[in-house]
Amino acid sequence: ENGLGAYDKVGEDGKIHDPYRIEYLRRHIEQIQEAITDGAEMLGYNPWSAIDLISTHEGMRKRYGFIYVDREDFDLGTMERQIKDSGWWYKKVIASNGEDLTD
Repeated sequence: ENGLGAYDKVGEDGKIHDPYRIEYLRRHIEQIQEAITDGAEMLGYNPWSAIDLISTHEGMRKRYGFIYVDREDFDLGTMERQIKDSGWWYKKVIASNGEDLTD
């Protein structure tokens, strides 16, 4: 279990591009694959988190999830959600059982 907290922002195209999270997770999964090749038993891998988990230590700005939650409209009750690039990437990783780690 691990993950990367970052100050994710909605891009001009309205999407959340987080290549830093993809690279972080890719490197960890590659190391897991090496450990398995070396004979380590792996029961599973669980990244932080599906939906944005907000770091209170960082003033509620650092995000950890694959799904961005729009907290700007919190008072309006929308809390709109959007899958980040890393979420689409991780979906592919899961579907390939870790075989496809490309962007």
